[in-house]
Amino acid sequence: MEPTNLLLIMSDEHNPQMLGCAGHDRVQTPHLDALAARGTRFAAAYTTCLICVPARASFATGRYVHAIAYWDNAMAYDGRITSWGHRLQEAGIRVESIGKLHYRQQADQTGFDQQHIPMHITDGIGMVQGSIRGQFPDFQPPQRRSPSGGIVPGAGPGETTYTRYDRKIADLACDWLREAGARPHRTPWVLFVSFVSPHFPLVVPDEYFRLYPVDDMPLPKLDPTTGFAPHPWSARLTRQHAGPEVTRAMKQRAIAAYLGLCTFVDAHIGRVLQALARSGLADRTRVVYTSDHGENAGARGMWGKSVPYAEATGIPLIMAGAGVPAGKVCTTPVTLVDAYPTVLEAVGLEQTAEQGLPGRSLYGTAQADDDPERLAFSEYHAAGSPSGAFMLRQGRYKLHYYVGYTPELFDIVDDPEETRNLAGAPAYAAVVRDYEQRLRAMVDPEAIDARAKADQKTLVERHGGPAAVMAKLSGGKNFTEVPPEVVAVL
Repeated sequence: MEPTNLLLIMSDEHNPQMLGCAGHDRVQTPHLDALAARGTRFAAAYTTCLICVPARASFATGRYVHAIAYWDNAMAYDGRITSWGHRLQEAGIRVESIGKLHYRQQADQTGFDQQHIPMHITDGIGMVQGSIRGQFPDFQPPQRRSPSGGIVPGAGPGETTYTRYDRKIADLACDWLREAGARPHRTPWVLFVSFVSPHFPLVVPDEYFRLYPVDDMPLPKLDPTTGFAPHPWSARLTRQHAGPEVTRAMKQRAIAAYLGLCTFVDAHIGRVLQALARSGLADRTRVVYTSDHGENAGARGMWGKSVPYAEATGIPLIMAGAGVPAGKVCTTPVTLVDAYPTVLEAVGLEQTAEQGLPGRSLYGTAQADDDPERLAFSEYHAAGSPSGAFMLRQGRYKLHYYVGYTPELFDIVDDPEETRNLAGAPAYAAVVRDYEQRLRAMVDPEAIDARAKADQKTLVERHGGPAAVMAKLSGGKNFTEVPPEVVAVL
């Protein structure tokens, strides 16, 4: 495949169903729809972890989280494992980032020649409180504000540092592309543009909020207030949080705000794609769009991510450019570990030093016949979870394995919305055993759960123990703020 430039765009917390090209009947995403029309949309794309920092470490290194031990939002990528950026630098290929990285700190050598207005974990430390997961039996943590309890009531029109930050990210990306078009390059370049939206807080500029009349918003599916019983693992996770009662009107308002944020980020992605077209480099530049994980958007009574259902494990993934079939919807399962070989192939580098990596280039996947038997894997070892959770999707079934809890099994052909758990039905006992064996052929869930908790316990103790960690927690923040030095330029 002929080497070209690569424009790699990422958003944060984008539910893959919330795209016009995915068939959503309300959301307006014209720029991403147009990108899909001239390229390939992967309809079975998944994150490798259900929280930002580990997912982004996996995305950078092409490895699963249990293989790299970046477990949660206080254990961020620091460059100790080779990234695709390192490979580009070794080959003399210009590689820069604009926007959110969510690595440890800017000073780390993580594979970028330059980072423009980066967001990293706060103070290089991050959310250590999320590492407290039952390793201290004598410590009773205070209830924390949850996304559903603390974020949904505040949903609506307005501006945040996140929306202002995203505007600045788009501004700088447009400038970068204009300058790139004005100077010759003997080798390809890679630009990683990373937005924060549609990540909560669910506050969006009024012009986007008004696109979605609150009274017309559908209520989320499987609402616990109308009789749905969450899985015990998920119920245990949500019991870690406290917040005010969420009313019907609040839920509809939150849905409107989330859809507005999807349209907001689409508009700024559109600005970047238009700048690429004006630069004269579009014919020599491949484009990839994805997100680090999805968003529950109220399904099963949950907001945010952290649970292995399709709304949160699923991600949008669209690519276009040379070698990419136009107008195709690919149903082969893919994940974030496939980004590493994809980046290398786009710019003409061979994957020689990484033969043991689990991913494969999305270009070959897009060009080949669909393969529903390809395996997709995700995991979660972070805030609020009583134990490790593992997702395995292959063929028509999707298994959720929770250490110490009963599993869930979904037939995603007959039940793509994952509304009927088949794991307890005698007729599916053999399927559950088979899929658990497939999972155990990859990992030892109990051993990984123990290792994650041990690493997290060590981290908490290094910060003075659980009581000291919780005492330092300022204002109950459950998201990373834009760094002050970045706020100063917004």
